[in-house]
Amino acid sequence: MRIKDSLPEEFDTEVANGIWFLAGKASERVNDSIKKLEDERKVRNSMKKFLITIDTEGDNLWQWKDGDPIGTDNTKYLPRFQKLCDKYGFKPTWLTNYEMMMDDNYVQFIKEVVNEGRGEIGMHLHAWSTPPEYSLKAEKDNAPYLIEYPEHIMEEKICSMTNIIKEKTGITPTSHRAGRWAMNEIYFRLLKKYGYLYDCSATSHIDWRGNGGQTKESHGSDYSKVSEKPYRMQEILEIPVTIRNVHRLFGKNASSIKGKLKSFYHFIKGQNLWLRPNGHNLDEMLYLIDCVEKSSDDYIMFMIHSSELMPGGSPTFKCEEDIEKLYHDLEIIFERISKGFEGTTVSEYGNSILA
Repeated sequence: MRIKDSLPEEFDTEVANGIWFLAGKASERVNDSIKKLEDERKVRNSMKKFLITIDTEGDNLWQWKDGDPIGTDNTKYLPRFQKLCDKYGFKPTWLTNYEMMMDDNYVQFIKEVVNEGRGEIGMHLHAWSTPPEYSLKAEKDNAPYLIEYPEHIMEEKICSMTNIIKEKTGITPTSHRAGRWAMNEIYFRLLKKYGYLYDCSATSHIDWRGNGGQTKESHGSDYSKVSEKPYRMQEILEIPVTIRNVHRLFGKNASSIKGKLKSFYHFIKGQNLWLRPNGHNLDEMLYLIDCVEKSSDDYIMFMIHSSELMPGGSPTFKCEEDIEKLYHDLEIIFERISKGFEGTTVSEYGNSILA
């Protein structure tokens, strides 16, 4: 039955027409709202993605020596970075290692972040601090790579780290980054066995073979020839860190003869640009963002260490003034990225690739 037919006879026809008019307008507004939401969804889906990755680990491990205690004071400085990400709607992936999972304050922080949909916890494995303990035949004074260990020890460490994250957070991690960037086929196979889907250890254009481990013939991985785009390894989707080799002069070094020579050398040879702040590379990061935005690439990946967010937590940011300069640069690059990229976690991006 039509509404008009159900109205009492004495009901004014003009009023009835008014009701029909208002009902029609309301329907138009609903349809307009639905169309607007659909258009916004299409725009978001078409936007390039911004992946923030944080190697979430102990304090100033650059200076760590075997047997030294490992602090986790940097936990207190993480909410400020998360708040900045929240401001722009970005969702960081906190790639977390053993000592951080032993810090109750960190566990509370990351559970809140994940449960509120503001970020992701992934796994980051440092072989020297992750149980079980196992002594290598050390011949070098370096931190060991996981790939130096026997396969059964590699598996026990991956199993241990995965279970700790599950038990302490109730979350099953699906994203991973290797400590000191080192991967091999055994490592990929074990990640798959323990439910990981995505890895972001590859650093395109970078050869780490000059960086030794603890054992005699050990060395880092060579990524100098790998793709800049995601690719499959042992059924794991590898999502490389954004690094581009460019031939360009950057003006900040032009004030000294040494700076001019260095800039000219990089212009001829090329230099690898990361979206990885060091307090002196704002121009380079902005240039890299422009390059990715104009390319066919559909994502850009930022990386930093959690301890770099704390004064004195790294060789790079030694004091409060350095940290304030870092956040000055972060505000600029996040504002720039927000205009052309949509924030997403590593696993969300990976899911969109596999869908």
